[in-house]
Amino acid sequence: MKKLFLSLALIVGFTVVNAQDVKTVDVTQAEKAVNATIDFESKVVDYGTIEHNANGVRKFVFKNNGTEPLIIKNAKGSCGCTVPTWPKEPIAPGVIAEIGVKYATNRIGKFTKTITLTTNADKRPVILTIKGVVNPPVKEETAPERKTEGSPLEKK
Repeated sequence: MKKLFLSLALIVGFTVVNAQDVKTVDVTQAEKAVNATIDFESKVVDYGTIEHNANGVRKFVFKNNGTEPLIIKNAKGSCGCTVPTWPKEPIAPGVIAEIGVKYATNRIGKFTKTITLTTNADKRPVILTIKGVVNPPVKEETAPERKTEGSPLEKK
């Protein structure tokens, strides 16, 4: 009975050790297989101070400096006022491309928003930032309306 238990324990232990070795090799090979990069000119776009309802379209320029095609799986704005656009096709090594972003400039005041990118270049997402200030709309002064008829106390 002791021999049977000992044999069974050795078999289970050997199987667990081999399974862990296989997982390590597979992960290492998968990491080596993807050699794409996403290198930005800047990860921050500063709108500065802009007018209410101004053009809110800007872009982030990047390059794939890797040896494999770069795939942008998803790009998501931190709120509905920040809408990103990105290339859906793979970006070849050495190619320069753009991530577009449109901010809703009908919102008045200071803003800082993010765009989160998921790519095959890294397991960690890439965070891009837009910031700026939207001025309130300019109020046009109008002259008070003049009445041409008598005073308000005058009865008709």
